[in-house]
Amino acid sequence: MAIAQTSQRIALGVQYDGTPFFGWQTQLHQNTIQDVLQAAINQFIGGDSPGDVRVMVAGRTDTGVHAIGQVVHFDTLIDRPMWSWVRGVNAYLPASVTIDWAQAVNDTFHARFSAFERSYAYVLVSSAGRIPLLSKKAGYLLMPHGQQLDITAMRDATQYLIGLHDFSCFRSSQCQSNTPFKTLYQLDIVEQDQRVIFFLRGNAFLHHMVRNIVGSLIQVGKRQHPPEWIQSLMAQKNRALAAPTFSADGLYLIKVGYPALFSIPNPNYGHSVIAPQLLEQAFPALQSSFIHQEPSWD
Repeated sequence: MAIAQTSQRIALGVQYDGTPFFGWQTQLHQNTIQDVLQAAINQFIGGDSPGDVRVMVAGRTDTGVHAIGQVVHFDTLIDRPMWSWVRGVNAYLPASVTIDWAQAVNDTFHARFSAFERSYAYVLVSSAGRIPLLSKKAGYLLMPHGQQLDITAMRDATQYLIGLHDFSCFRSSQCQSNTPFKTLYQLDIVEQDQRVIFFLRGNAFLHHMVRNIVGSLIQVGKRQHPPEWIQSLMAQKNRALAAPTFSADGLYLIKVGYPALFSIPNPNYGHSVIAPQLLEQAFPALQSSFIHQEPSWD
């Protein structure tokens, strides 16, 4: 491997099945995505680079959460073609994690701080029985035959969530964000057979925010509360009044938005359990010169 005179910064697109991991972030004596990715990079580099590579991530995901468009970056003295990074690091990764692309970026790029928005999807199966092939890939709401969620009421409820708001009622007690104020640009609910898919796009998300929103919208869909209940929750800013945190199984980090000047590739939607055309319709290619400096937490 060639050693450069100065370090270069490399961004990677990462996809993973979060089922076997205790989330993204390194934890003592736990199996995490950060640990296996850093180990794979360092194994690929071997002994040709001083010190171990440490990766910076766009958004830390929780135990069981999946990713189609996660982005990381790291600095290295190793000079290799970008395809070599993809092929070489993948050779050391488990089947549940893969590098989709590698891109050289300048040192002003930061996977977390250069991102101006994040997009998530939540896949919910509402049926009288589970779907084995979607085990741990979708959240489940078991309902008797003939009963269905009131999707119209759920869509009506989303109007109270769009825009800049204090999302304290959907914030985990472990959240480390400096502020509960976030801007939600988009919240679409799409039906596909027995699946209900939530598409959310915002500048940043609080810890468990997506799963807490989904759980409360489901209560509206089950007719336990009217759509206006969401407005009341937002006004009261009390996490205890909202629905319990819904399962991590159906949550996917789909895409991270960066200014066009960094030329960050789009994620490969073809690898998703969600129909690619639905993802393309929900989250088309984005370009912006705005840089937001809030981390994604869900």
